[in-house]
Amino acid sequence: MRDETKSDVLKRLNFIDGHLDGIRRMVEADKYCVDVLKQTYAVRRAIEKMESIMLAGHLHTCVVEGIREGRDDAVLSELSELYEMAGK
Repeated sequence: MRDETKSDVLKRLNFIDGHLDGIRRMVEADKYCVDVLKQTYAVRRAIEKMESIMLAGHLHTCVVEGIREGRDDAVLSELSELYEMAGK
């Protein structure tokens, strides 16, 4: 993983951690369900954005490298597995 990608992912994970702690406090304080759900949706979007950044980085580094090294089948298998997991 490139250093800038890693830094961005770690920053987003810290944000997500903090956001989850806030949601936990909302639930403990019996906040209105709709308000809590809005926050969970925000966390889900943040995770999806983080995944998108990681996948883009992977495609531009590891995938290219794997194909250059002749590991086409393994690379395609991994990408297929990720695609299937994302669809569930």
